[in-house]
Amino acid sequence: VQLQASGGGLVEAGGSLRLSCAASGRTFSIYFLGWFRQAPGKAREFVARISWSGGSTYYADSVSGRFTIFRDNAKNTVYLQMNSLKPEDTAVYYCAADYNDGLGYDEYDYWGQGTLVTVSS
Repeated sequence: VQLQASGGGLVEAGGSLRLSCAASGRTFSIYFLGWFRQAPGKAREFVARISWSGGSTYYADSVSGRFTIFRDNAKNTVYLQMNSLKPEDTAVYYCAADYNDGLGYDEYDYWGQGTLVTVSS
């Protein structure tokens, strides 16, 4: 599967953004989808993931209650709705996919190109 992330931009603290990740490939519906982020000088970290059915989601503690991951299998797209953004959310956000469930970036085989989110204070 090939992934194309979009929706990043500049937003003030407290604002919202919605990231999208469009996938190509007829087997999109059987993948686990995840979002990761990487801030300058820091390691890539897990943000959220969703099961193939959409019925199971999991979030990093740092974003729980503020971010929501959801998917539309008919559109081959996974979304990350980000509310109450903080300056520490500033990072390049990547979507990823794999047949198996996982929370580590090394557990995902397929990656999008990343989209930059900048939150100003």
